[in-house]
Amino acid sequence: MTGPTVAVLLAAGAGSRLGRGPKALLPHGRHGGRPLVEHATRVLADGGCDDVVVVLGADAPRVAADADLGAARVVVNDDWATGMASSLRAGVAAALEPRDGETPARVVVAHVDQPGVAPEDVARLLAAHRPGRVTASRWADAPAPEGGRPRWAHPLVLDAALAGPAAASAVGDAGARAFLRAHADLIDVVTHPGDGRDVDTEADLDLLA
Repeated sequence: MTGPTVAVLLAAGAGSRLGRGPKALLPHGRHGGRPLVEHATRVLADGGCDDVVVVLGADAPRVAADADLGAARVVVNDDWATGMASSLRAGVAAALEPRDGETPARVVVAHVDQPGVAPEDVARLLAAHRPGRVTASRWADAPAPEGGRPRWAHPLVLDAALAGPAAASAVGDAGARAFLRAHADLIDVVTHPGDGRDVDTEADLDLLA
């Protein structure tokens, strides 16, 4: 596969449900108390992504100042309050821009609030990905979905030709869910150990201990 792999890290939310400010700035205890967005950015780079686009929104200046994002590109989504879809569109648009004469071959989409994602999980997705397709995560210990049908989750990898249409179709907080459902025949699933839980409520803060 030619062309770089660019990751889009969605980190724009205000964390209103949790009530502790932007999730991007939650301290990750196992990583010296550094901001969660810093940890997630490094996971994507260490997992094999050539470039990382970090989409910020709520308290963006503070997040950018408090987190060491290394060589990652920062995109500020002023419309972050309208839902995840606007952040996905902003991040994918930046990811698909040619850089140094190269056009991306694939785009990884990840959420900042999944502290259990490890570099080897990202590497596993990239190794399995095939051109023209989508490679999604499945977490071995995640609760079974209603009806027992297979479930896909983030992070996921999209062929660059699919990333634009997927982002364009995104609505509200549903992201590209409708696009992916409509193109389920293009999705390959890779299973990772763990449950891939999000940090959504106080009960989830153990993930950061």
